[in-house]
Amino acid sequence: MASSAKQPAHLKLERFGTVLRVTINNPRKKNALNREAYQDVCDTLNAANRDDTVNVVVLTGTGDFYSSGNDISAIIAEDGPTEEKLAKGNTILRDMVRAFINFDKLLIGIVNGPAIGIAATTVLLCDVVYMVDTAYFYTPFSNLGLCAEGGSSYTFPLLMGRSKASEMLLLNHRMTAEEALRFGVVASVVKRDEIETKLWPRVLEYGTLPVGSIIATKKLLNRFHRDKLHEANDSETDMLSERWQADEALEAIMKFMTRKSKM
Repeated sequence: MASSAKQPAHLKLERFGTVLRVTINNPRKKNALNREAYQDVCDTLNAANRDDTVNVVVLTGTGDFYSSGNDISAIIAEDGPTEEKLAKGNTILRDMVRAFINFDKLLIGIVNGPAIGIAATTVLLCDVVYMVDTAYFYTPFSNLGLCAEGGSSYTFPLLMGRSKASEMLLLNHRMTAEEALRFGVVASVVKRDEIETKLWPRVLEYGTLPVGSIIATKKLLNRFHRDKLHEANDSETDMLSERWQADEALEAIMKFMTRKSKM
């Protein structure tokens, strides 16, 4: 195993032969993602897609959380006019999601703990998702006065059906690992201590599969979906720009930040 020479601020990059493991590494904030992290994920996926020595990328998190999602406090703390900040943030978000959609090789998510908001929606853009039995998916967009993101307005109904997707995206339902497996959202559920002992050796084997074959079949699997995913991503980021400026969103976010400060 060799680590990448240049490590992004909130990602840990490790090479295991043809497998690149990308670990979200911001444990102080439960692996929350700020805009720098969005850009780093985007750049890492795009670079791996171009790198002929990488066959598989694995996404996971440090510690007990996969990721607590968007670092709202970092957005609020940014300097500059609101419209300018929103435009910049939307561009970075759109580009990161595009990097997931355009990734041609095998992309695996190992959900080692709760995946919230953008973390939940983007990990479900992976080809194969494994989940520990204590983890959950949670997309509290309406609680925050926002809207679906990360392609979820397309992927969630596709993966779990319209009714369950609406429960997740509209009603802030928290999906357990058992429920995710039952709905076919994840490939399998494992115990936390089985990630390194049982799951990781399998992932390393996947790195030895003929990459051309993987790319060809993935192209066939995605031939009806890629354009629709891009359309969903563009529509979601446009709508998010409006929602961030809505009074009910600003109210909800302020309440969220107040509750968080008292914890």
